[in-house]
Parts: sequence; structure tokens; C-alpha cells
Amino acid sequence: MEKVLLASRYKEHSKLPESYILPADRRPGKLDFPRCNSVPVIDLGNGDDPLEIVQRMLKACQEIGVFQVVNHGVSEEIINETRSMYKEFFEMPEEDKASLITEDHEKQCKLVTGSTRHNGNKLNLWRDNLKHPCHPLEECMKSWPEKPTRYREVVAAYSTEIKKLGSKILELLCQGLGIDDSSYFEGKLSEDLQMSVNYYPPCPDPSLTLGIPPHHDPTLITILHQGDVSGLQLLKDGEWFNVEAHPNAFVVNIGYQLQVISNNKLKSCEHRAVTNSIDTRITIVCFLYPASDSIIEPVASLVNESNPPLCRAFQSKEFMRNFYSMGGNGELALHPFK
Repeated sequence: MEKVLLASRYKEHSKLPESYILPADRRPGKLDFPRCNSVPVIDLGNGDDPLEIVQRMLKACQEIGVFQVVNHGVSEEIINETRSMYKEFFEMPEEDKASLITEDHEKQCKLVTGSTRHNGNKLNLWRDNLKHPCHPLEECMKSWPEKPTRYREVVAAYSTEIKKLGSKILELLCQGLGIDDSSYFEGKLSEDLQMSVNYYPPCPDPSLTLGIPPHHDPTLITILHQGDVSGLQLLKDGEWFNVEAHPNAFVVNIGYQLQVISNNKLKSCEHRAVTNSIDTRITIVCFLYPASDSIIEPVASLVNESNPPLCRAFQSKEFMRNFYSMGGNGELALHPFK
């Protein structure tokens, strides 16, 4: 098997290694992108009118598929402790992380460098990525890193709080969509939580590479903490825009499976991650998925003669299998279920 090299090995290089240089049509090119002013920052806990919160959230999901939340209930202490712990993890000597470095897809907990494919060739992306499942929590923790020594304790607390936040957001979206049962997403339909943490070292030439290529998420929702370094971009009206980094905010993306359940009322957002030449950037991404055998279909109350069902019913694992076999193309993955 090809040896996995981490992007962090090259963070002191003055020149971008050739294996990270993307074809001209896939590079970001320019470095100065406008800020997207359409992404609302929604206050979930400061006494705002609950109906207004729901309507702002729904509008964002219908128009661009992404919004940010503050006063979300996840304590600043837990966020800071988790970010500090991940900084410590990625800055450990490589020999302390060696047992996690793999491209074996069967391994639950793995540390990989980002990669994409172009004309059959594998190309590196400028990031290191640690990923592992968080459900069921007690069982999954056994495969998590043993270093730093507080890793399991800290990430267990963080993932528990994110799960609560995800449930709260899905309940609010239920209200916005007019779904009578506010617990519609409880249980198996939102039980799976996957952790994916990205480490982007300063890049010698950010115009030539990406941290993550353009994509849609196959999730229900994705909950991202950017920290205070921007790098997330979304595609709107054919142009790329920066999503501003608010240190205490979470960015929430709508995933393809929620787009199906909402019968296309909520839109999945195409997004990517760019790099920079000055600051290290760490992002903590939590993917909220249905259980693999959950049935995914449009909510009955959202279907009528003028709004026929987007898709037939299918199991979540069927869609996920198609999604990865189609190289992460959500529209192609949905095609067999139209």
C-alpha cells in the first residue's frame, strides 16, 4: 500500500511540493474572496422571538443551505478545551501518531492526508484529517487516540454536547417545515455522529491547492467549528464566497439526506476549504447521520400534487454507498432513487 505522508511534514517548506499542486482548472487561483453576507448568525439563547429564529433558519436553509448559531448551549470552556486538545494532538511528533496513519477504510479511527482524484490520478490536498465515529459512544471510545491522555474524556464531552445541539436544530427545522411531530428526527433518524477534524498548516502557495475540494455533505446536518481563522467557502450564484469565522459560533450545513426528507424545501450547500500562508487552521466537524438502516423519504405532509416526492424511499446506507461510489456527487447518488 502507498505510504501516507502528512501535509504537516511540509509546513516549513518555502515551496509547495508538486504532489499538492492541483490542475489549473481546480485551483482557487486568486486569494482575495468576498465575504458572504447572506449567511445569518442566529442567536439561539438570548430571548429572541422563537418564531423569528425558526423563520431566519428556514430562510437560510431554503436559499443557501448554511447558517451560523451563537448562544447555542455548548459552553465556551468545552469548546476551548477541545480545540486546545486537538492542537496538542496534531502537534505531537509523527511517531506518536504513527499507529493512526492509514488509508485502510475499514479502520474506525484514522489519520490521513486529504486527497482527491483527477483523470484517474490521486492528488494530495493541503490538510491532515483525523476521523472516527462517536456512536455508540462507549464502544467507539475504545478505538480513539490514547494520546493526548485526555483525548477520550474531552471529545466524549464535546460530542455529547454537539449531539444535543443537533437535536435542537433539527427540532427547530421541524417547526419551520410545518412537521407536526417535533420529535420526527429523534432516535435512529439522527443517531449516528461522526467526528472529522482538519488540520491545515500554513501553505507555501494557497493559490495552487485546496484543503478540501468542492462538495456537498451526504449528512442530515453538519456542525462545524471554525475557530477564528476563516477558510470555509460556499458557492453562490456561480461565485465563491468566504464564510466569516466567529470564534464562538457553529456553522450548520444542510446535508443531502435532509434535502430529501424535506422534499427539496431545504437545500444542500456546495462548499470547499481554502488554505492560507500565515495561520494554522483547525476545524472540528461533526457529521450527524441517520442510522445506516434508517428509511429516508420525504415527509408525507410535505408531499402533494404540486410538490410530488423528490425520491422514493431508500435506506440511508444505500445512498451512502452510491455517494462514495460516485466520488461524492450527491445528484448522481440520488439518481437511482428518483
